[in-house]
Amino acid sequence: MGDKPALHPGEPVAPAVIAIAQDILAEAAAALADMDGGKALAVHDYRKAMKRWRAFLRLIEPFLPPDDRQLRIKARDLARQLTGARDLQAVLDALADLEKSELDLSKTPLATIRDRVEQAKLAAETTTLTDELRGELHEALATSARAVEAWALHHISFRDVAGALARNYGRARRAVPAEWAQATAEELHELRKRVVEHRYQMDLVEPLWPRLGKLWVAEAQRLRERLGSHQDLVLLGRLTAPHQLLARWRSRIGTLIDQRKAAHVAAAQRFAERLFAERPKAFRRRIEALWEVHGG
Repeated sequence: MGDKPALHPGEPVAPAVIAIAQDILAEAAAALADMDGGKALAVHDYRKAMKRWRAFLRLIEPFLPPDDRQLRIKARDLARQLTGARDLQAVLDALADLEKSELDLSKTPLATIRDRVEQAKLAAETTTLTDELRGELHEALATSARAVEAWALHHISFRDVAGALARNYGRARRAVPAEWAQATAEELHELRKRVVEHRYQMDLVEPLWPRLGKLWVAEAQRLRERLGSHQDLVLLGRLTAPHQLLARWRSRIGTLIDQRKAAHVAAAQRFAERLFAERPKAFRRRIEALWEVHGG
């Protein structure tokens, strides 16, 4: 996290929560400014900031005014409007993943496939990010900033935060497949969403034990990346279906996609078993104990 706002033992919780919210919104505002300036990575940066924002809101929603609980839904709905180009970028990432693997790609025309996807991505970027959508993104960000300014969170204690962290940890833990080999793409994608939330939420309490916190976040990030790579390959596979963009290459890359997906699932299982070994109650007790021992 570096010098980003977080919860520090011995310091008031409410001002830290407000500072965290403002930092996330500042990150999103910077990405929006870059989008207006035409920078290529700006949409990715904005979506990243919104994932962080939605994870944060899910954590503190129980303590917000009822009307403000719609902020996360609005952020989610707007982010979905940017998924067209993002999904095609995910397909490009999947092709890069295949190239980095040890699979035999000697007869696979990846360069030709990549060119076709890049052309489609450019077209999607041109048609998706309209002036109307830009206006909606700016207005939603302004609405969120006004809401944060009005928050009265003096009643929040660290026990409240620890309880919310444990509930969301438990939610992610319940999403872990009982049988990984039979897990569907939808189940693994749902787990990925829960892991993304957990990863960003754990950033907030890293100061409780910096070395452990960094290791925990890094482990969650590795799990997220494996599940993300699996999802990228799922999207690539869908584009090889009949009448889709890459249908003509299905026979060339279908098996390679399945093999690489299986490798990511096996790795994800190892990470998840370590990350979610604790029960939520034990997870909460440990976090609260760290807060107390460090002067919280």
